[in-house]
Amino acid sequence: MAGDAGAAGGANAGAAGGADGSELAAVLQALADPARLRVVEALSRSPQRAGDLAAAAGVPAATMSKHLRVLLAAGIVTDERGARDARVRVFRLRRESVVAVRAWLDQVQAHWDEQLRAFKAHVEREGER
Repeated sequence: MAGDAGAAGGANAGAAGGADGSELAAVLQALADPARLRVVEALSRSPQRAGDLAAAAGVPAATMSKHLRVLLAAGIVTDERGARDARVRVFRLRRESVVAVRAWLDQVQAHWDEQLRAFKAHVEREGER
């Protein structure tokens, strides 16, 4: 069954993350870092500046800059510059990136639900013999 999980992920990744699944893979890879997960959690509550995100994630500003570049490249966050001061960047979570991950997870879950139903039916048939 472990092999099935890998096959399911590979088959379904394309549906939620581009033709070859590379977009989904980039999102998942970006989310693999605990500090970036804390950033996403903070941004899920409200848009924030980089300094506030660094404090929330417990990392230095230079490190936060690197994390934000990864999140921007993966399409997880977007940034805006204020009209009054273009030096101030406010980061926001991109809903689309979360939706893509959720859709992929839902597909994987549906596959496993189907497998469990088939296994249950098999066990019940064997029990009737």
